[in-house]
Amino acid sequence: MILEQIINDCKKGNRKAQEQVYRLLSPKIFAVCLKYSRNYEEAQDNLQEGFLLIFDKIEKFQFKGSFEGWAKRVVINYILQQYRDKRIFEIVSEQLPENDEVEIDDENISMDFLVRIIQELPDRYRLVFNLYVIDGYSHKEIAEMLTINEGTSKSNLARAKTILKEKIESYKNSFGSKAK
Repeated sequence: MILEQIINDCKKGNRKAQEQVYRLLSPKIFAVCLKYSRNYEEAQDNLQEGFLLIFDKIEKFQFKGSFEGWAKRVVINYILQQYRDKRIFEIVSEQLPENDEVEIDDENISMDFLVRIIQELPDRYRLVFNLYVIDGYSHKEIAEMLTINEGTSKSNLARAKTILKEKIESYKNSFGSKAK
């Protein structure tokens, strides 16, 4: 298999092989970085640091599962570690609404707008929202990954959804008033 040979060459420090891996995976890894970063520039920094880490840890890849999945996990763990080091997580003790679902049924809301408002969330809310809603992790898994308790994960998710719902409703209201 060609990818296996490229990975083995990367393990030997072959720069051309590393470049091939970078070209192959950078668009997908950058999408992951965008999800977990505050903005485009931070995502670019995380992409660069993430690939340095991938190449540093590539010896640990044992060809069990996909290399792409392994690489994404390395980058996600790197980004999450940056936030854990900043101790951004705390229990939110607010009364949150029962119905915190965010519905997007309007074709006037662009994907760019959604990405932007998710990136604008405070770090702790954005990370939990992405891990739970986008990547499908359970609150138990999120709690372990972020070294928080499950209740904190749940409350951060609820708060993220509330903030997003408010921003979407505000956007819809301002858009609706412009159309009238």
